[in-house]
This record gives sequence, structure tokens and C-alpha cells, in this order.
Amino acid sequence: MNHPIRPLLALILAAFAGAATAQTETGGQAITIYSTSRPGALPPELYRGGGNGPAIPGYAVVRQQRELALQRGRNSVRFNDVAALIDPTTVRFESLTDPAGTRVLEQNFQFDLVNTQRLLEKYIDRRISVDQVRGSGVESFSGTLLSTSGGIVLKRDDGGIQTLPHNAGVRLPDLPGGLITRPTLVWDVNASRAGNHASRVSYQTGGMTWWTDYNLTYQDGTDANSCKLDVGAWVSIVNKSGAGYSDARLKLVAGDVNRVQQPGRVPAAAMARASIAAEAAPGFEEKEFFEYHLYTLGRPVTLPDNSTQQFELFPVARGVPCEKTLVYQGTPGFRGYGGPVTDRNYGQTGNRKVDVFLSFKNGQSQNLGQPLPAGRIRVSKLDPADQTLEFIGEDSLDHTPRNENVLIRMGSAFDVVGERRQVNFSIDTSRKTMTEEIEVKVRNQKKEAVTVMVREQLYRWSHWQITSKSHDYRKDDARTVMFPVKLAAGAEGVVRYSVTYTW
Repeated sequence: MNHPIRPLLALILAAFAGAATAQTETGGQAITIYSTSRPGALPPELYRGGGNGPAIPGYAVVRQQRELALQRGRNSVRFNDVAALIDPTTVRFESLTDPAGTRVLEQNFQFDLVNTQRLLEKYIDRRISVDQVRGSGVESFSGTLLSTSGGIVLKRDDGGIQTLPHNAGVRLPDLPGGLITRPTLVWDVNASRAGNHASRVSYQTGGMTWWTDYNLTYQDGTDANSCKLDVGAWVSIVNKSGAGYSDARLKLVAGDVNRVQQPGRVPAAAMARASIAAEAAPGFEEKEFFEYHLYTLGRPVTLPDNSTQQFELFPVARGVPCEKTLVYQGTPGFRGYGGPVTDRNYGQTGNRKVDVFLSFKNGQSQNLGQPLPAGRIRVSKLDPADQTLEFIGEDSLDHTPRNENVLIRMGSAFDVVGERRQVNFSIDTSRKTMTEEIEVKVRNQKKEAVTVMVREQLYRWSHWQITSKSHDYRKDDARTVMFPVKLAAGAEGVVRYSVTYTW
């Protein structure tokens, strides 16, 4: 059976929607989106939907232009298709036709949205009628609505108390006031000039973010350490703001823009994914903007509510020279202790993994030279057996200017391993010295020669001196040295050094 309240609610919603369409005439729209996420830290649940999910780590500035018919004097102006997650304190209304003679006297943000519960709450202590299914028939009765918490509590006309589920068929005598179907901005506008006014409304809203996905294709070089990359970049935009935007001018801001942090989280609505490939049309134009970078898309876009869309950030940069580096680190690293680390056994990790890194320079002479916004880098390599790209690693990228180096941690090598052991250790507390002798072995089980960088962190104290060594080293910082070790196919290399700490 169709409950009477449901068609009633549908009629109410339709009436409100018709009124909203008549009240405003849509004009130009522009959206500038900011991201507050850590590079590469967005979970898949954010853009593929799935219930409430995580909060959206970003926000947008929305600008909309409308034609409004204003009378001379005071006018009540309603904008009822703003984002559900709008920050009402950021709203600005201005007349482009007569900015000097048009003033906003009062601003109101209304968000008491219509639904079944709200309708019923408006009728507490008022008389309603109920139709309830009883067996094969329907029982109809009337009474005073006492409560809607956990169900419907009704004081019947015969004096009895009736409890009913929320899905009971309720008939309301009229439509209560004060309910709206969408968040609405209301202005009390004083105009000195009557007629049509071109107006602009701007505000900030949560529920929107963007990030960059970099797709890199790896190609082997002339030796084990050289390589080339094809670098492509796509922008992903999530809109869960509670409003859709049609034919909007899109801008993206890349950089760390400071904003006052609000306590708590913004509720996230459900979302559906809609991945859209970029068309053969004007792409993003990049320029410096204050201390950030601004990307403006050269064509209008439509961003539906509850959607994820993708656009090409720049054409694929091909043949970017890169270098593959193998790094073995058998120490735990410096942890910032307040005094010398005199524990003999500290630093014995047993790590055997050799990490793999790719590096390249973001320069124009390297076929790139683009400001690279923060995002996630995914690297694939072509399998010539069936001409398919296979995923080989990923990492995150922070905002990277032109002519800076990019370092990507790919994973750990399968056929190159290392081991580290303490050979000798002595300490003289009276002279405040200690000496440690370390041996590091790296083995290459590949069919080609490789170079492994043995990374040693001198973690026991800040004052140190290497007194003997089997290999030359370079000093990277105050506590880190690197020993390059060249290994033929199937060979083992041994690095041995002694270091003395004083305090």
C-alpha cells in the first residue's frame, strides 16, 4: 500500500524545486579548489564511494553570477542552490551593475531541510490522521501527535494512546512553513536602482579536493644504473560538497596555503565515481601566483555532486633521463638521544634488504621542467612478451619546483642483499671515548654488474672520526656517510671501517 505521507512529501519537494528554478537564473560559475591532504595519502575509499567514508581534505572557493530583478529599496534575495558544506561566514554578495548603490543589510543562511521527520515534528501537539494496515484492511483514525522519537505516539480522539512505527501512513492537513529542500542563502538587499542587476556570489565550501596522479613508464638504459622515463600527470577532483557545478571555469591552487584549522571533522556524504578522460581540448595553463602555482583549465567543466573526475595536467614528457640507485642501510638511524649511545648492542637490526630508488631532474633540458604539484607517483614497465605495462612501484611526491631533483623509492631488490655486523667495540668512560668497528657485506646475485651505496648512520654521538676504512666514502650530512660499492655479476663486496666517538 502507498502511504499518504510519501506522495505528499514528493509533491512538496516538487513544489519547492519548481520555486527554486523560478527564483534564480543561472549564469557563469567559477571554482578554485585547494587541497590540504598529505601527498599520496588519500585512501581509495575517498574517491570510489562507500558510506560515510573519510572527510574530504580540501576546500573550494565558488563564484556564481546571476541576473536578479531588484526593486528600488529593500529586497529579499534567495539563493537556494549553494553547496551543503558552505562556510556561511565566507559568503560575499555584490551587484556588478550598481556596486556603489547596492548594499547587503542582513544575511541569513537557512539549513532546516525538509524530510519526513521534520514534517512530523512540525505537527507535535497538533491533530493528524493515520491510516494503518490491519490484516487485509486499513484502519483510519485521528488524534493529537505527542512525539516522533523512536516512532509515532498519538493521543486518539477516544482518549487512548496509540504507538505507531515511523512508516505508518500519516495524513497532514496542510503544509507547515519554515521548511526548505536545500541550503539557502537569504539577503536583505537595499538597491538604489530598480531593474535587472548582474550579481556575483562567492563563498568557501568544504567537501572538495584535488591531487595529482603521476604515471611513469620505465625504460632500461645503457647500463644497470641508467634509465629513461615517460612522465604523465593527471589531476583528480573529488566533489562531495552537496552541490553540482555546470559549465564552470576551473582553477587549482598548488602550494601550502595556510588556513585556520577547525576542530572536529566535516561529515562526508556518499559518493559515486565517474572517471572522465580529458578530451582533445585546451588543457591547464600554469602560472606563478603569489608564492603558489595556479592551474587554469582552458575549457569549462561540469563537476556533478558526489563524483570523482580526472583531467590531464600536462602532455606526456617522454625520454626523461633517470638514474637507478641501490642503497643498503643496516643501521636503525639517528634518533636524537641527549647523550652518547654506549649500549654495545644498539643498532644490530639484521636488515638484509637493499632498497631501490629512481631519481631524475625536473628540468627543461631533461624534457620536463614543469612545476609538479604534490601527489602520488606510480611507475610501470613494459613487458615485451605481451606488450603490457606492469606496475613496479610507487611513492609520494611533495610540491616540486622546476630544476629540482625527484627521488622515488620503488621497493627492495630481489637479487641484491646485504648484511651488517659489529666486529669490535670498546669504551673508555674516563677518557670519554668509544670505538666501534663495522663490517658490511653486499652480494649481487644478478647477471649484470651493479653499484650499491652502503649508507651508514653514525648514530652513537655527534662527534666522530673514521680512523680506518676499506673504501672511500662521501659525507652526506653530520651523521651520514655513503660507501659506493661496485659489484660484478655474482660477486660480493665487503666494506669495513672503524669509527671513534668522543664526548
